[in-house]
Amino acid sequence: MPADDSSDIHCRLDELLEARGMTLTELSRRVGVSLVNLSVLKNDRAKAIRFSTLTAICDVLDCQVGDLLVTTRAKM
Repeated sequence: MPADDSSDIHCRLDELLEARGMTLTELSRRVGVSLVNLSVLKNDRAKAIRFSTLTAICDVLDCQVGDLLVTTRAKM
């Protein structure tokens, strides 16, 4: 089966930031990840994420991985 560029994973970063009254710039500063890289993640264009980055984001946002990343695939 050929690789597909689309993903069934959605990043809920916008919703979590809004709920916490935090900007992407502030998250970038606190996590130590570039604004560009967080923007790629936020807009569902990321192909991969390091566990250390994922952990740092979840620590700052006080959330679990499942709060940040959700699947959008229809369940059969």
